[in-house]
Parts: sequence; structure tokens; C-alpha cells
Amino acid sequence: MGSIEGTTSLAVRTTDGVKFGKELREKDFMFDKDYLNLNHGSFGTYPRPVRDVLRSFQDLAEARPDDFIRMKYPAYLNVSRAAVSEIINAPPKTVVFVPNATTGVNIVLRSLQFEEGDHIVYFATIYKGCNLTVEYITESTPAKAVKVEYTYPVEDDWLVKAFKAKVQAVQKSGGKVKIAIFDTVVSMPGVRVPVERLTQACKELGVLSLVDAAHGIGHIELDMKALDPDFLTSNCHKWLHVPRGCAIFYVPIRNQHLVRSTLPTSWGFKNLDTVLNTVNPKGTFGGDIESEYIGKFEFVGTIDSSPYLCVPAAVEWRKTLGGEKVIMEYCTKLVQDAGKLWAKELGTEMMNNETKTLSQCCMAMVRLPIEVEKVLQEGVKVGIGKDQVGGVVTDWLQRMLVDRYGTFLQCPFYGGAWWARLSGQVYLELSDFKGVVPSLKELCKRANKGEWAETVEKW
Repeated sequence: MGSIEGTTSLAVRTTDGVKFGKELREKDFMFDKDYLNLNHGSFGTYPRPVRDVLRSFQDLAEARPDDFIRMKYPAYLNVSRAAVSEIINAPPKTVVFVPNATTGVNIVLRSLQFEEGDHIVYFATIYKGCNLTVEYITESTPAKAVKVEYTYPVEDDWLVKAFKAKVQAVQKSGGKVKIAIFDTVVSMPGVRVPVERLTQACKELGVLSLVDAAHGIGHIELDMKALDPDFLTSNCHKWLHVPRGCAIFYVPIRNQHLVRSTLPTSWGFKNLDTVLNTVNPKGTFGGDIESEYIGKFEFVGTIDSSPYLCVPAAVEWRKTLGGEKVIMEYCTKLVQDAGKLWAKELGTEMMNNETKTLSQCCMAMVRLPIEVEKVLQEGVKVGIGKDQVGGVVTDWLQRMLVDRYGTFLQCPFYGGAWWARLSGQVYLELSDFKGVVPSLKELCKRANKGEWAETVEKW
């Protein structure tokens, strides 16, 4: 069994004695030898043992397409639902698969019936795809949206109070907050959210909770029995080492009647005149299923659903590393150590609050030593407005990291500064982060000299 030894972020080995970090990276992962993946949080990756399972399912589908898709696939899918349900402590009948968390969010918001006076509350750091979904819903239904405004770092107490105040303000004005959407871990900046307290606040205020746990499974502990959200969706392909795209969509039985359609609407849809078969429900291809709800998501159009079937293999592989707790502790400790190292070497700081809750996850934010006013002035010289410079320099930084330095970091312009988002992972070790520091220092110096402006037209 893997274990965390002392306080070092490197002293962890698999059950076979392979050290987390470079040893594990070379043994089990498929990265280019000249590329260091520091941005696991965006798209994730998976090890060779899971790749082999993925390809085996793809081979089965091609060998006997109808036999596999119609007759074998539903049984494999049930095994995967059971495996992922165990990780999040949820009944299998509450969990189905969708391609990604954005799809899960869309299913909920497009399923609800909004009336005049209904509001959707969302937070300033909502994922852009979900933000645009909210915009679409307010454009196509009577719903209105209200945002909890802030810039990190903020304290958890403040965030919960601000959310409650926003809901109460809507209610005081005669409106109703029908649903609130919030993260487990924000994508940008990469910080932990007090999801447990926000979910509880929703219960107290009579608001449906929609948890965007894109950074959830395999990243932080998720316990559906304890959390009890109204809806939750979480990517398995980010932190659970499952192939893209695979996400869970959790809906407790009490709310499953609200989700009438998949996205896209497919074979499982039942119109309002349909009498549901609750005695002996059948799936798309006639097999026995647990419920009409599960059957609804069994087959949603023809795609390569092999990633859904890889969850058990990923879970078993993670057990050889010591299991969920060991992996999460290693990744969190590693990225905290790396963030402190970078902040010290760069002469800046990590993003955190006084209570240090923002950093209790597998990502960290470190401010880059880029002279903002100098860069903004340089932008004016070359005809780039101050409101555009942030994005232009971010694009330049990220392109340079890939093209010249063999790595990638999310480098958002946030709160009046440029930041680097670090991801902790089992295939990384502290020396990996330390080795990038000279390149990062050089890149920031080049940004301060205005080199980004010289290459804007070329890109």
C-alpha cells in the first residue's frame, strides 16, 4: 500500500515499489520525452494499463459492432456505474455517464422549467462554457441570472455570506432563485470552493444546487451521502485517469423526474403522455435496467463510449498507487510545495486566503513577475488596448511555453496580474517544477521587454 512518509512530497511509492514522479511517468505514461506536462487540470491523461483496456473495448466494438453495442455494452456500462458510485458513495441508480461536465450542466439547465421571476445564481469564477449556457437559458426562457461578484482571494465565510445575501436580495425584490451553480474547485484561478457549505446554504434557502465538479472525482473527496446536492456532474477524464471524454452525472432519485431529456434528446425520451414502466423497465436495446432514468442515458446517439467503460480499470490502477486518499494527499502536497518554491524563486506569492482553504486542492496559483503597467504601456504603443493586453500576453506566454520550453501552463490575467496555474500529479515530482524555474524567469523577463508585442502580428 502506498503511503505518505513524513512531510516530503516525494516519498511515495506504488505497491510495486515505483516512485511517484519521474519513475512512474516513464513506466506508465505516454508523454513525449521532450515534453513536461504541468497542466494536468485542463485535459487530464491516463496510464498505459488504462489505454490497453480502452483499445480492447474499441477492438471489441469493431469486431462485432451490433453484438457489442446492443448486447454487451449495457452490461459493461453498469459495471462502470457501480465502480464510480463506490468512489463517491452514491447509489448506482443515481449515476449515469455523459461526455463531460459541461454537458451535465447543460442537461440540468435545459431540463428545468423556468417561469417569470425565476433566477439563476452563479459565481464570478464560473467556467466560461457554463457561463455561456446561463446566458443562453436567460435568452431563451423567462429566467434571469444574477452573479456573486468578487475577485480571489476571498475567505470561505465571506463567499457563503455573499451567496446568501444575493439570494435574499432576489427574494426581497419579489423574485425566486430557482437554482444556483457553483464549483468544487474553480478552473481559473485553480482554488478550492466551500462546496459543502454552499450546498447546505441552498437547502436552507430553498434553492436547487447544481455542483459543477469538473475538478472533482480523483481530485478531492466527494461523498454524495454527506454532500447531498440536487445535481452534480464531474469529469472522470481530468483527475481519475480515465480517457477523454467521460464524466458522471449524479441526480438523486428525488430529482430524476426533473431531467426529462438527455442532451441530445435520444432513444430514452418519454413524452408527457407516456406511462413509465416502473415494474420491469427496459433499456434502449431491450435489456433489463434499474430504472427508466438509467435507461434514458444508456444510449444517447452513436459515439465512441469506450472511455465510460474504462472507469473500473482506472480505479484498479489507482489502487496499485495506494488508493484515492494517498493520491490526493500526494498531489495536494506536491503542488503546495511547488507553489511555495516558485513564489520564492520568482519573488512573488501564491494565491491564498488567511485561512489557507483555497490551496486545499491539487492546483495552485503563483503570480508571475511581469510588470503590469510597463506591459500595458507597451500594448498602447503597438495599438493594443489595455482591455486586450491581458489576453494577448497570456496567449504569447502559453505559445512560448509550448514552442520554446517544452511545457504548458495556464497563465491567466486575473485580478490585475498574470498568474501561472500549477497542477500536482502522480507523474510529477518537486524537481520537475524546480527545473522549470529558470525558463519561467527568462520568459517573464522577455515579456517585460515587450517581446510579445513583436510577435503578435505573426500569430
